[in-house]
Amino acid sequence: MNVKYYDALVIGGGLAGLRAAVAAADKGLSTVVLSLCPVKRSHSAAAQGGMQASLGNSKMSEGDNEDVHFADTVKGSDWGCDQEVARMFVQTAPKAIRELASWGVPWTRITKGKRSAIINAQKTTIDEKESVHGLIHSRDFGGTKKWRTCFTADATGHTMLFGVANEALKRNVEIHDRKEAIALIHENNRCYGAIVRDLVTGEITAYVAKGTLIATGGYGRIYKHTTNAVICEGIGAAIALETGIARLGNMEAVQFHPTPIVPSGILLTEGCRGDGGILRDVDGYRFMPDYEPEKKELASRDVVSRRIMEHIRNGKGVKSPYGEHVWLDISILGREHIEKNLRDVQEICQIFNGIDPANEGPKGWAPILPMQHYSMGGIRVKPTGESQTLKGLFSCGEAACWDMHGFNRLGGNSVAETVVSGMIIGDYFAEYCDNNEIDVQTKTIESFINKTQNYLNELLSKDGKYNVFEIKNKMKDIMWEHVAIFRTGDGLAKAVKELEELYKESTNVKLANKELFGNPELEEAYRVPMMLKLALCVAYGALQRTESRGAHYREDYPKRDDANWCKRTLAFWKEGDTLPTLEYEELDIMKMEMPPAFRGYGAKGNIIENPLSAKRQEEVDAIRAKLEAEGKNRHEIQDALMHYELQPKYKALNERAGIGYE
Repeated sequence: MNVKYYDALVIGGGLAGLRAAVAAADKGLSTVVLSLCPVKRSHSAAAQGGMQASLGNSKMSEGDNEDVHFADTVKGSDWGCDQEVARMFVQTAPKAIRELASWGVPWTRITKGKRSAIINAQKTTIDEKESVHGLIHSRDFGGTKKWRTCFTADATGHTMLFGVANEALKRNVEIHDRKEAIALIHENNRCYGAIVRDLVTGEITAYVAKGTLIATGGYGRIYKHTTNAVICEGIGAAIALETGIARLGNMEAVQFHPTPIVPSGILLTEGCRGDGGILRDVDGYRFMPDYEPEKKELASRDVVSRRIMEHIRNGKGVKSPYGEHVWLDISILGREHIEKNLRDVQEICQIFNGIDPANEGPKGWAPILPMQHYSMGGIRVKPTGESQTLKGLFSCGEAACWDMHGFNRLGGNSVAETVVSGMIIGDYFAEYCDNNEIDVQTKTIESFINKTQNYLNELLSKDGKYNVFEIKNKMKDIMWEHVAIFRTGDGLAKAVKELEELYKESTNVKLANKELFGNPELEEAYRVPMMLKLALCVAYGALQRTESRGAHYREDYPKRDDANWCKRTLAFWKEGDTLPTLEYEELDIMKMEMPPAFRGYGAKGNIIENPLSAKRQEEVDAIRAKLEAEGKNRHEIQDALMHYELQPKYKALNERAGIGYE
């Protein structure tokens, strides 16, 4: 029986997991990070465009602060987020940016004087003050009032990941790569670590810890078309689900990014449109202003994705051997800008499509089509990052439903969430590990090891009738056909029925390869049933949610229904069941700082209003008017409207150029 003991176990070697590990190590805890791949090759490196934080440095960022960032995030979520968590996030983000700078992240900096920019397809001159020369720069992104997205050209995730990984190594955090957690150890509703399989040797080891944190990213690979890396299969969320105790939240909230390149699905960053790129149809016509006259290409991602698909449905798509698409034109930004700030995008277009996007005219336009990109749903946790129902289990980053994104995430808010949640939740996690002991019985650990080993042996010996690879591909097809950008009751019901049947088939497979190691077929055999459970949580949750909110769009229920659906979906899995069990967590409108209102896209009146929204808005307006008359500052007013808990070092005021600690 192989058992390793640590104070803190972090499952997932991306930005969120590594930043949480830094927090644990700073507490003096023995800390280990498990990763499917070498951590500096984590999917976090794929983030191109930038990280949102309300620094307010550049000309187009002046006037930005936590209040503006908070309002953008809440509206972006379509009022599905936890507003206290959103406040925690926006307050900490500027500190995270500056911490990363101190760790060597080479943020793109402001140069004083005049510079050219493309705004609304027009060349514009921006004059940067001498006083902000050398400060951290930011670019425009969809769904924001200010230019807030800090960046390092278009390699932001790469530079951040190296910076955070180096800090973890500096603190002697143990990093065990090519390891996969395939079950959680738990006893008496408390988590004590994980059963882990070595992907090289096939060896099974129990990693036992005082606290366990899952930061394994999203589950995009349950879809046929996704920008996610091949390792993003949601296994971290699935092992939490399989405890039967932990809940997953808002799994039906799946984001589709507007601009992956066709046919590879590699993402072309939102920075392309943030910097002034535009979308064109088969006629070369710029169509987004017709649909969204105010925000145009920089509407929220869910909106832009739907508008692209709607335009294609209207007969304006470009036909190709890979299906219809539209064009992304960044040539208007100029070669110098592209080769400096969008060089990764340029290389992707050159390598995968043989085009240079800096070339003017159709020969430089990139073919794009919306694809699955981000998972708003995940392991449902408290603001501290701990599971609501399984003590000692924490989660942060994309694997978690913390829940600052609600039903749609703003671009730049996810790579920001990785480090911000890693900071905040990492501290709470470290505190938990420091204050608790490992008191699990040895026989419990042994039983989990034996159960896992017996399951793997059973998979190898089973003489079933189904092929696991065929099942996996069918799942992906079903999810793309029925549970994607546009959803209907009939399609979702069909998806649930077919996915449930596939799940049953996945427990009756036959493997040609009988080895316990070096066996990709075995890995698929234990992963695919987990992925199907996640797919069923998504499809079943979407079927039950008879409204449209953010990225969840029901063509048969096109209105956002605040009267009946101001609530979060919770899913858990009872052993032996073939469908998840759903529960609902009400969002308390009377505690919101920003009660539900018109989001700013499409036609007004597309909301079934909750009467509590108007009542709460009256309260908010009255409190604000009273405190403003008393001369209270914006922080005092905010606290009166909605108090939130946050570590003092993160809740401290943020400094801004020319303003100070306002």
